[in-house]
Parts: sequence; structure tokens; C-alpha cells
Amino acid sequence: RNDRALLQAAREVIAMDGAHASVASIAARAGVGIGSLYRRYRTKEELFQHLVALALDEYLQAAEEGLAREDPWEGLAHYVTSAIALGTGSLAPVAGTVEVTEEMAEKNARSDQAVEALVERAHAAGVLRRDVTTVDISLLIEQMGRSPLLEQLAKQGRSDLTEAALKARARINAIALDGLRAGAPEPLPGDPPGYELFSERWAAPPKDA
Repeated sequence: RNDRALLQAAREVIAMDGAHASVASIAARAGVGIGSLYRRYRTKEELFQHLVALALDEYLQAAEEGLAREDPWEGLAHYVTSAIALGTGSLAPVAGTVEVTEEMAEKNARSDQAVEALVERAHAAGVLRRDVTTVDISLLIEQMGRSPLLEQLAKQGRSDLTEAALKARARINAIALDGLRAGAPEPLPGDPPGYELFSERWAAPPKDA
């Protein structure tokens, strides 16, 4: 329970403060005592590493749920919408600030394999446009995993507008999903992005940095 609360709090605080988010702010938002937090995680880096591992578990679960769907498009759409709702992009600022652990690397590899299987199945069924790659989808999810509108409303305390903002976000998600469907009138511009856009960002920071 505390892990789930911490992960959600971290996503919200990092969305506002980036990699400079403080452990105290995350603990306060999660309703967890800072003392008990430091008894469990010796450093901020250790806490962030744990939170990234938890997030990877959620993304893998979403991908596996998508693969369990018989319809290839429904499976891919389930993964994309679930990953967006999880807030993938909100942890992106942590990239490059913490060392990638063996646990993180193993979970990331499993998640990547599951997403690749979703994409290959959708391509084979002819429902996903041929020029869309797994990296395209991962970058799309990262971009849409954050909602500037919802973040601003949260800062303003405008809970009266939250429902309308969530409905508007669902419409935008649907527009993005339609852009992935086969039969698009124009090809995507430029060459497909490489995986280094992810791997290089997560490279271990220099020890003397």
C-alpha cells in the first residue's frame, strides 16, 4: 500500500518539480513519514530506483493484458491507453540521474519484449500502420503520459474542472490512437527513431558528477 502511494506521489511531484523533486515532498504527498522512508531507502537514488522498478512492473502488466486480448488492435490500444493513464512520462525526468540496477534492466527488457510482441501482432494483422515502430509508440506514451492541463488544475486546486479535463484527455487519447491505425493518407516524416533515445538518457551518470 505504501509503495503504491509513494509511486503515485512521486509521479505527481516529479511532474511538477522534475528530477529535483525532494524525498520530503514525495513522502508528505504520500502520507508517509520521512523517517520511516529513510529507514527503508537509504538514499534518494535508492528510492527512485525502487519507484522506477515498480512502474516497470505496471507497464509490463499492461502489455501482458494487451497480449491476452484476442483482437490485435484492442490489445495494442489497451496497452497504450493503460500506459498513458499510468503516467509513464512523469518519471522520465529521473532518467540519467540514477544508476540503472540489474532489476530495472531486467524488468525493462521484459516490458520491451511484450510491447514488441504487441506491435508485431498488430502489424501482422494489418491494423497498425506499417511505418509505426515500437519506439514511436513508447515516445507517444511518454509524451501523453503527462497532462499539462491536469497538472495546472491540480496546482490551482480547481477540482471542479477535473472531470471535464479528464474527458477532454480521453478525446485526445482517442485522436492519437486513430493516428496509429493502418490506412493513414500520408507517411510519417523522417527516419524511424532509434532506441538510443531511451537507452542513452538512462545511461549511468558520471561518478564525479
